[in-house]
Amino acid sequence: MVLACAYQFRQDDLRSDLRDLDRVTLTAAVVSDDRDALPPGSEGTIVSVYRDGEAYVVEFPTPLGALATVRPGDLTLIDKNIPPATSS
Repeated sequence: MVLACAYQFRQDDLRSDLRDLDRVTLTAAVVSDDRDALPPGSEGTIVSVYRDGEAYVVEFPTPLGALATVRPGDLTLIDKNIPPATSS
């Protein structure tokens, strides 16, 4: 439970408008970390945020499990990850 609290706290500290587990689409062609070409319009999920939003690691379903480091200007938000409400 402590780890979950620390993770949630870290998420609140980000100064970026995009966060972990947000769904995004590419606005420009990008090359994945495995050198696969990802065309504009490819949809993926943010799995890591660098330096408060200077760059994002995005996982794409095609090619299977492709990861790419993407600049914020090359992403558009599709769906915001909204954490479940906590009960007191």
